[in-house]
Amino acid sequence: MSTPLVHAFFVGRAIAEIAYEKLEAGVTDALSELGKFDAEQRENLRQFVDEVMERAQREAAVTTQTQPTTTTIVPLDLQTGGDLQATIDDLRAEIAQLRSELQRYRLRSTQ
Repeated sequence: MSTPLVHAFFVGRAIAEIAYEKLEAGVTDALSELGKFDAEQRENLRQFVDEVMERAQREAAVTTQTQPTTTTIVPLDLQTGGDLQATIDDLRAEIAQLRSELQRYRLRSTQ
């Protein structure tokens, strides 16, 4: 074996080791940044959900304070031979009432 050949072997080995270390550091840094990004996005999403829920609760509280709610309970007595058409008509009337209340609410919200 000649000395230049042995020297080339060790130079190549050193290059391979340094390249491997640099690649390992790069992958580690990339995964670390990805982990940070993921954690930040999860925190942002959690804060967003908290804000949405807080605002929804505030709006619900304001709505229930300013407007009394009436609940109509329509029993569905289908097994004892209840009048199905009358029940459907009552439900349609209730839906129409809810739609008009919703339209009034939307008009007040835009003003």
